[in-house]
Amino acid sequence: MATARRFLPPLFLAASLALLPGCGKRGQLIPPEALVPAPIATLAAAQKGGELQVSWSGPGKQEKGGKLEDLAGFLLYRRDVLPPAQDCEECPNAYKQLALVDLDLPQGVRQVGSLWIYDDFDLKKGQTYQYKVRSFTKSGAQSKDSNKVRRTAVTPPLPPVLEAAGSPNEVTLSFVGLPPEQGTAAGYNVYRGKKGEPMPLAPLNKAPLAGNTYQDREVILGITYSYAVTSVAAIDSQNVESAPSNVVEAGLVLPD
Repeated sequence: MATARRFLPPLFLAASLALLPGCGKRGQLIPPEALVPAPIATLAAAQKGGELQVSWSGPGKQEKGGKLEDLAGFLLYRRDVLPPAQDCEECPNAYKQLALVDLDLPQGVRQVGSLWIYDDFDLKKGQTYQYKVRSFTKSGAQSKDSNKVRRTAVTPPLPPVLEAAGSPNEVTLSFVGLPPEQGTAAGYNVYRGKKGEPMPLAPLNKAPLAGNTYQDREVILGITYSYAVTSVAAIDSQNVESAPSNVVEAGLVLPD
């Protein structure tokens, strides 16, 4: 009578083989949790016009410190923050997935330098939203939640009207905007890019400008620049920008 064979489950077999003695030195076993991406800590949100601009940069390391080489994408989540007596962040259905970003074919997001940006237009005035993001690898391993950010959707100021004039030494911008419907006027932000290129995320000025003119002397003869300006309002202790103004082009002009 033949002896019945016993088949070991693949995982048990692999574990058993790992314990068998072999020739040469064997490297240290790496626990699976060490291979997941490190949590993102750069998540931010700002209102610009009628949208909340959610941005983050991808992780470069694994959770245990090793170099991350197989990043595949991101999962972005949002939840509506409810009044304190009703709010439940830990409830199973509190967060809804806003976007699945596949790095091989990213859709619904844009990349500016090292930042990934999602423009959330689905907003209700007065509602506070909370965001978090996770990254995942090609093998499907997910990171822990990122830092979480909250923003309340408000009525943004209207965009200003912009004019520009070049001279031999500078480009002078003139702009004017209406008082904001909500909050108080905090000034203006000036954006500059080279003609035909996207506007940068950060304005030229470090703090909102109080006046209605700006002299740009950091320009090079022979290059045409594109300019846009936003109005800034202070609403509930946070700055909110308008949508961009009309875009104007200007550069240095040689004297006749």
